[in-house]
Amino acid sequence: MNLIEKTVLVTGAAQGLGREIVLQLAARGWRIVVADLNVELGQAVVRECAGAGARAFFVQVDLKTADDPVAMIQSAADHFGRLDVLINCAAYATAEAFCEMTARSWEDTLLVNVRSIALATAAAGRQMIKQGGGGRIINITSPASRMALPNYTAYAASKAAVDSLTRSAAVALASHNIQVNSVAPGMMDTPMQMKTEALFAALEGRTDLEAFLAGRTARIPLGRRTTCREVAETVVWLAAAAPDYITAERLNVSGGLDRD
Repeated sequence: MNLIEKTVLVTGAAQGLGREIVLQLAARGWRIVVADLNVELGQAVVRECAGAGARAFFVQVDLKTADDPVAMIQSAADHFGRLDVLINCAAYATAEAFCEMTARSWEDTLLVNVRSIALATAAAGRQMIKQGGGGRIINITSPASRMALPNYTAYAASKAAVDSLTRSAAVALASHNIQVNSVAPGMMDTPMQMKTEALFAALEGRTDLEAFLAGRTARIPLGRRTTCREVAETVVWLAAAAPDYITAERLNVSGGLDRD
C-alpha cells in the first residue's frame, strides 16, 4: 500500500504521547482514528491532523467498559474500510502506599491497562485477518513492569501484563503476518507522569517537588528525561518502517533506566 492509504487507530490520542504519535503519522499522510475519552481534546487533535493534510476522525471510547474497545475497532473499519495499525497508548495510573491499596484503583488500572488492550488487540487481529492479513499492533508498556515499586504496584503489575499480552498476541497472529511489539518509555513529562510523580512525592513525605524530580532524573544513565517526540519516533518506526521479522519484542526508550 501507499502510505496515504494506511489507517491507524491510536488510543489515548488526545494528549501526551498519543497526540504526538498521531501528529507524526498525520505528517506522513496516514488516515487517523483518534480514540479517547476526552471529546474536546480529541476533536482538537483531529483538527490538527486536518491542518497537516491528513484525514482523521474522533471516536469517544471509555476503555473501562466491556464493549468500547471492540466497538472502536469496528468504527475505524466502518469509517475507513480497513485498519492497518493499532497503537494501544491509553493508560490509567495512580499511586498508593502498598498497605493502603484499594480495590477501586486496581479495578480501574486493570480494566484500562490490561483488559481493554486484550480486547482491542483481538478485535484488531480479527479485522486485519478479514482484510487478508498483514498489520501491526504496538503496545505502550513501561520500565515499571520490571521494577519493585511499592507505591505504584497496580500500574507496574498492569504493565507486566501488557508485556505478556504482547508476546501472546505476537505468537497468535504471526501466521497472518501481523506483528505485535511494545515500546517502554522512560521518564517522560506527560500529564499522567507529572500527576503520578506528585503523588509519589507526597507518599514519601517530600515537600520540595522540584528537588524530588531532579533526584529521580539523576537515576537515568543518560542524565535526562525523554520527550513525547523522541518516544513517538520509535513507535512510528515500528508502525511504518520496521522489518516484518520483528515481532514479540519490547523496545526500551528509557535512557538506560531499563537496561535489559
